[in-house]
Amino acid sequence: MNYTDQTKNRLKRIEGQVRGVLRMMEEEKNCKDVVTQLSAVRSAVDRTIAQIVALNLEQCLIEKQEAGEDTSKVVEEAIQLLVKSR
Repeated sequence: MNYTDQTKNRLKRIEGQVRGVLRMMEEEKNCKDVVTQLSAVRSAVDRTIAQIVALNLEQCLIEKQEAGEDTSKVVEEAIQLLVKSR
């Protein structure tokens, strides 16, 4: 699969967020603030997973349709990936 620059940039932002959380912990910031930032990281990761699965699903559907194959299994696999990621 070819990952887009947009997806890679999302991960770079997440990486920066994680570094920020570590810095907050080193500065002994309030627990509530640290957890809030960790929740933001988790949400960003979840959105990135969904984006990757959606792009992959789109590519697989096109390939299967062009080959005249059934696409229902591809959709099921995409759903399982999303469920597994939670």
